[in-house]
Amino acid sequence: MISAPGPTAPGGPLPTAADIDVAAALLAPVLPVTPLQRSARLSALTGYDVWLKREDLTAVRSYKVRGAYTVIAGLDEAARARGVTCASAGNHAQGVAYACASAGVHATIFLPRTTPRQKRDRVAALGGDVVDVVIAGEAYDDAASAAAEFAAASGATVVPAFDHPGTVAGQGTVAAEILAQAAEAGVTPAAVVIPVGGAGLLAGTLTYLAERAPDVRVIAGEPAGAASLAAALAAGEPVDLPGVDPFVDGAAVRRIGAVTYAAVAAARRTVALETAAVPEGLICVEMLDLYQSDGIIAEPAGALSSATLRLDGLAPLAPGSTVVCVVSGGNNDVSRYADVVERALVHEGLKHYFLVEFPQEPGALRRFLDEVLGPDDDITLFEYTKRNNRETGPALVGVEMAHRDDLPGLLVRMEASNLRVQSVPPDSPLFGFVL
Repeated sequence: MISAPGPTAPGGPLPTAADIDVAAALLAPVLPVTPLQRSARLSALTGYDVWLKREDLTAVRSYKVRGAYTVIAGLDEAARARGVTCASAGNHAQGVAYACASAGVHATIFLPRTTPRQKRDRVAALGGDVVDVVIAGEAYDDAASAAAEFAAASGATVVPAFDHPGTVAGQGTVAAEILAQAAEAGVTPAAVVIPVGGAGLLAGTLTYLAERAPDVRVIAGEPAGAASLAAALAAGEPVDLPGVDPFVDGAAVRRIGAVTYAAVAAARRTVALETAAVPEGLICVEMLDLYQSDGIIAEPAGALSSATLRLDGLAPLAPGSTVVCVVSGGNNDVSRYADVVERALVHEGLKHYFLVEFPQEPGALRRFLDEVLGPDDDITLFEYTKRNNRETGPALVGVEMAHRDDLPGLLVRMEASNLRVQSVPPDSPLFGFVL
């Protein structure tokens, strides 16, 4: 499917806009076009004309089905008979499962242990009898190693989550749809915001825009705890991150792909590209706003692009400019929302934790409540064990506030109380005890 000649990467030529058009025609009978919807909330918040590309509304609730189906549909009969394999944090696995169930091709899919239960169950349901699910390792890269070993032993074809020209071409169909839908709506995008993990969607988007709409700026948002694209661009090649925060599981990739990096490097000569690292707390704030204001269930990676648009420090666009954010996935486990709410409150400065040394005497806690806490402050956590052989005892105290501006007053009252108080900042190792 991949055209030649053209820029190359390890394994062959890079995909072109023509390849993306071929992938779009291949997908048309099996994957309806996802909606492009205006967001009144984000438009009011940012001053731009913000539209959401709803990839959370595909058959597998993410754009990953596009690349998976493109690769699997291109296999010959011998390769189909040997089956396929892949590694995934969940969404790519669902795309592979869906494609294999449609084509009758057997798949063995490796998931890291951090994959939410909801995604594991969906993979099994979509794949049915043609898919075997194997849990391997703590992160995506561990699962990828296990899939590679299985492929070498069995002859199965690896369907990469991002690092393959066919996968990049399939993901690039998102950009093709955005341009067509924007034209139908009578708007011209000034920028597209793309969530980044392994950079397959980014590579496909940049490839298409470089040939078809080079004036559209691309903003690439990646989790602050897994900024593998920024690391690669700084180094001039893909590099391993020393560690990855797995919270944004759909984008928690230690190293972007060789193919995706080559495609990004080639296209950014033509298309303006800006990268941004997004704090996980801001992603949680946007997840809750998408749910409560827009009725959109987004997983952390699915809220990454619209959270990126809320960052301070992005190069500004003209007021009223049309901006498209890709809601990349909606496979969120409801059991994670307590963690999401907690992270959002901490990020917004509405929740704080302290180690407080209380005198081990009657009335100490009552004085803390009456003299230190403000009228709108609420204790959400109090962990304390009395030890009779000590004059004081430490307590881990969580305080939620109605307004972030209430914190200075609380700190002044803590200082005046003569209690020994130590703030527990989010970057403290102790913070892992509460979050």
